[in-house]
Amino acid sequence: MTGAGDRPLVTVLGASGYLGSVLTALLADLPVRLRAVARRPSPVPARTTADVEVRTADLTDATSLAAAVADADVVLHLSKHSGGWRDAEGNPQSEPINVGVMRGIVRVMGGRTAAGPPPVVVFAATTSQVGLPPEHPMDGSEPDRPETVYDRQKLAAERMLLAASAEGVLRGVSLRLPTVFGRSPLSAVPDQGVVSTMIRRALAGEPLTMWHDGTVLRDLVPVEDAAGAFLAAMRRPDALAGRHWLVGTGRQDPLGTVFRTVAESVAAHTGRPPVPVTSVEPPANAPVIDFLSTTIDPAPFRLASGWSARTGLRDAVDRTVTALLDEAATTGREPSVRR
Repeated sequence: MTGAGDRPLVTVLGASGYLGSVLTALLADLPVRLRAVARRPSPVPARTTADVEVRTADLTDATSLAAAVADADVVLHLSKHSGGWRDAEGNPQSEPINVGVMRGIVRVMGGRTAAGPPPVVVFAATTSQVGLPPEHPMDGSEPDRPETVYDRQKLAAERMLLAASAEGVLRGVSLRLPTVFGRSPLSAVPDQGVVSTMIRRALAGEPLTMWHDGTVLRDLVPVEDAAGAFLAAMRRPDALAGRHWLVGTGRQDPLGTVFRTVAESVAAHTGRPPVPVTSVEPPANAPVIDFLSTTIDPAPFRLASGWSARTGLRDAVDRTVTALLDEAATTGREPSVRR
């Protein structure tokens, strides 16, 4: 990385979000100029090594976006429509965020005249852009056949980034993430995913139910490890630029094992018996992908970047249980079950 002065300017888009807040906290401990940008104020540690600027902005506004990224040496683009893939269908607000922000970044970077190497842009993409997952672990060579509006939008943004990288406008790296889960002590932003939902249910004494026999496999990446992948990409852009990379642990965790781990962890923390883990009939509208295994071969990204996941499943679950119990003790309210 290079930039004006001794410290490069790193802009995080979506800095107040679940993954963005953890990434921002990690960056705050580095000798950089850090600009944390989001719709709402981004949490930043009280003590930082970085020179930190917190900026609130509507990134769909061209002027605000240009001001956020025009002078950056590195842009870490984690912004996405808050409704996720389920809400993107038929929602006109999803395209300006999921695609339009990238379109604006490329336009701004294409107008830069500063000397030096092109800026680095690292994009938070998703493994589901491939569509229905293959039976073997994905390594990034699979053809893309996205099934949902959200995945088509993410793929469109990724293709814009990589086309601009091929033209030399920027050095673009797309990190395709699987399910990111858990809590980090670096951020209080909650995880709304399936693992944390099951932890809340177990804390409430409710059984954990599956729509299958529990043998469906997932590669689940703890949030702090996922944030570390962006730091690795930022540090080795020339080895990574111009293509997409799959981020994963390389573990193939059966969801039955994941849910039993949740039940055991909650029992260990509360002193209560583990809640049951059971299979139930799925609803008629259950997505097909919920019954298919999604596994990843992370070797290509690991070899190119030096990154690897460090947090085990039980450790990540234990951290999340502890965080939810600590919040309950602070607020006086039991962890709620989000449905």
